[in-house]
Amino acid sequence: MKAVRYHQHGDSSVTGTKRSLVITGASGHLGRRTAELLLERKDVDASDVVLVTRQVGELEDLGARGASVRFGDFDEPASLVGAFAGASRVLLISTRPPGARVQHQNAIDAAKAAGASLIAYTSIPNPVVGVNTAAIVPDHAATEEALRVSGVAWTFLRNGLYAEMQVAPAQGAVASGTFAYNSGAGATAYVSREDCAAAAAAVLAGGDEHAGKAYDITGPELFTGAQLAELYASIGGTAVTGVALDDDGFVAGAVSHGLPEEVARFLASFGRAIREGQLNQLSGDVEALTGRAPTGLREVLATALVAS
Repeated sequence: MKAVRYHQHGDSSVTGTKRSLVITGASGHLGRRTAELLLERKDVDASDVVLVTRQVGELEDLGARGASVRFGDFDEPASLVGAFAGASRVLLISTRPPGARVQHQNAIDAAKAAGASLIAYTSIPNPVVGVNTAAIVPDHAATEEALRVSGVAWTFLRNGLYAEMQVAPAQGAVASGTFAYNSGAGATAYVSREDCAAAAAAVLAGGDEHAGKAYDITGPELFTGAQLAELYASIGGTAVTGVALDDDGFVAGAVSHGLPEEVARFLASFGRAIREGQLNQLSGDVEALTGRAPTGLREVLATALVAS
């Protein structure tokens, strides 16, 4: 008789049934790293891991490690039937507007139809329309509500702003000697993508204890725009002057440096949200989920700048 493998930490295989841990957007930075961390866990069989992507060829290496790689496109609901087949726990990695909430609804419907017992969704802290002015808030708020009414247990992973997104501004500041920002005296706790992936992997590999929970996934320290300028100067070994701008001034400056106005206004919306105190969460959820303290912004930037 074939032996049954047993696991702990909420693994449904303790009952002799196989679980299927599905990651959408698996060829992206966050999805791939979450998959790698799952494959490294002793309480997860590689055959439990299902990677859904539009770029199947980009995940051949993870398929060679035992994960199942499946084509799935949120804009093609029919493709999601096979992509989510047998799903028990799903990590729904958010897509970008326009159309994000429709795409997310398609994925939620497919996961529910497949019998998923939990959907974890990567959101943003304080996703309240009319309060948090970050441009992506309406899509996140709509998706969170869709999950609440879906009838499937949910977990919200409200990821802070990525620390890695500060690498380019840091490089520009060191090169030019100035750092322009529209976040005023507001502060936010930039979080590493590694910590976001580790938290997501912990929830996917976990059990019912995560159902109905909203976790703020943040870095360990809040930074204002002025403090970012000081940090860039410290890491780069050169003087950097912080320049506080209003939203229009920030947009105009970004456009003058080659950014499309639409992108500049998108970025400015985050500065406004920080300025208005809507992204000032400082949480211990990363350590609670992963068992280790989150990585600081200084470490992320120092590592990236040395590598460059």
